[in-house]
This record gives sequence, C-alpha cells and structure tokens, in this order.
Amino acid sequence: MKVGAIGGVITALCCFTPVLVWLFTILGISALVGYLDYVLFPLLAVFMILWVIGFFRGPSGN
Repeated sequence: MKVGAIGGVITALCCFTPVLVWLFTILGISALVGYLDYVLFPLLAVFMILWVIGFFRGPSGN
C-alpha cells in the first residue's frame, strides 16, 4: 500500500504540475515533453491499482 501511495503521489505531481517539463527543459530534452502523457498516465494507473490492492489486502499482506 505504501508503494502505491508514494508512487501515485509522485506520479500525480509529475502529471499535474510542470515539474518534468521544467526538468526536461533544464536538461535540454524538451522535445520529449509531448510524450510524457503516454508514460505518466499509465504509470499513475499502475500505482493506483497497487494502492487499491494493498488497501483491500490489509496491513498484514496476506
């Protein structure tokens, strides 16, 4: 559950704020900014699925 929550928060920050756009611009690879949505939205979905699985399995992990 922790991995899903932490990963989801980090991915959401990168999706909904221009953090990666600024980073890509600083690194000089701003041509790749158009492809961020193809990576970030599925990654956000994976982390949210991990969080839901962790939520329903409980803290014991059984």
